[in-house]
Amino acid sequence: MKISPRCLIPLLFLFCLPAFAQAPGGINTGIQSAMQNYRTGRNLEAQNRMSEANAYYDEAIRICQDEVSRNVATRDTYTVMTWAMRRQNRHADVLIWGERGLRLYADEFRIIETMGQSCFFLGDLNRSLGYMQRYANAAPQGERISIAYFFIGEIYRFRRQFRHADIAYTTAVRLEPGLALWWFRLGSVREAAGDFVQATEAYERALRLNPNYQEANAGLTRSRLNAGL
Repeated sequence: MKISPRCLIPLLFLFCLPAFAQAPGGINTGIQSAMQNYRTGRNLEAQNRMSEANAYYDEAIRICQDEVSRNVATRDTYTVMTWAMRRQNRHADVLIWGERGLRLYADEFRIIETMGQSCFFLGDLNRSLGYMQRYANAAPQGERISIAYFFIGEIYRFRRQFRHADIAYTTAVRLEPGLALWWFRLGSVREAAGDFVQATEAYERALRLNPNYQEANAGLTRSRLNAGL
């Protein structure tokens, strides 16, 4: 079962770009250029200019692969390459190049988180969960930690393990409280688990962030009725 990235579009543009470390030993102009192309692609994608964004993603990937071929690749090379491939939904390529990167830099958790996303969209939920949990355990203060917990929640939701999903979503919204979608997901799994009062609270938070959120409003109505409120 492949999972469409469209279901997560509301969250994918609401985060700052992950941190980018300079390669040890000085400035690496190649990877800096790749990162600039990646950032430009992200900005264009956020404006729904995907065809233009892809040109920049392609250039970022080309630069990174050139560094690999010249044996000057760093951990940032593999990180930026997998980020750009992920934006193009080239999930199988993310896994191929991510594994190559991890063979050299086993502690590069930015790659691990990206591979977790690609496994999710390929429908390999077990592998995705493994990567996301590995990232969460190793980088509890990582810049992508809230997204990792959101994906963990999504996986448990698909598995209908609603209380596990509740824990993951609760952690995600504690870390990143400003996303209506995430509060809605939390409300939905609480409602599914029969925790109607807590579901009401989550739906109310979603609606405070987005008063026009019809699904959250419907969930709030159901949960209030079931909770006798």
